[in-house]
Amino acid sequence: MADVAILGLGLMGSTLATHLLADGRAVAGYDPDPDRRGEVAGLGGAVFESISEAVVDTPLVVLSLPNSTITLEVCAEIAASGVEGLLVIDTTTGDPNDSALAAANLETAGHRYTDATISGNAAQFQARDVIFMVGGSPADVAQATEFLTPFGRAVYAVGQVGAGARAKLVVNHVLSINRAALAEGLTVADRAGIDLEQMLEVLEDSAAYSKAMDIWGQRMVEGDHYPPASRIRQGHKDSRLINEHADALGASHSLVGAVRDLFTEAEESGLSDADNSAVMELLRRRAGIGRLPV
Repeated sequence: MADVAILGLGLMGSTLATHLLADGRAVAGYDPDPDRRGEVAGLGGAVFESISEAVVDTPLVVLSLPNSTITLEVCAEIAASGVEGLLVIDTTTGDPNDSALAAANLETAGHRYTDATISGNAAQFQARDVIFMVGGSPADVAQATEFLTPFGRAVYAVGQVGAGARAKLVVNHVLSINRAALAEGLTVADRAGIDLEQMLEVLEDSAAYSKAMDIWGQRMVEGDHYPPASRIRQGHKDSRLINEHADALGASHSLVGAVRDLFTEAEESGLSDADNSAVMELLRRRAGIGRLPV
């Protein structure tokens, strides 16, 4: 019997599996990619070739999926598995409306659901330096909080189902603007002939400081965008969600709209699998000082 089943063994899902196994917990895992299954099996996890097999004999399921369209598909398979009484903790960055739909679909099959989004990339998650934003019923949020607390700095109960997804989009709204501003500023400094290591140090000690500098600053300065801790294509997906979220609420999104355009161009220019820090490579190319081949 596994303590937890993890569905989706990409950057974040495999990191969670690594933590759980290191803590002596029994993990069942599923991913459609056999290589990802193999990595978790190599760490001591039990891996399966179907969702229905992975969720048998476990009280807790964590979803770590590319988008919430896939979340709905996976939750439908969980509902059809014949297993009952699961708590599903969904860490996927997705559409809040899909979170509500997933919760309703699971409830009809006797399961409970929380959306428990993560602020931080895989490297931060590895260091347990992330926060979780959890939406759901008070009892389900309390259980999810108990499970998640060892893996991050803080867990925030932000409301009912869907609130975790909304909070994540607001965090990413602000963070993506800060990241783009940092990349643009450093590119200006580069064109001006200012030493970038020193410029980053100045920025970190100035009123312009943001957490984006800790996460991406050094990678931007060095032009070090591989391997990714978070990919441009995921950042592009997130930027679309952020803009759609604000637009549906009738709120301004002009700044983050410009960020979406940056990510669209970055993905189309061959940077899809680079780290999100590669938004600076795009701005370097615009300024005629690109460091990577096109």
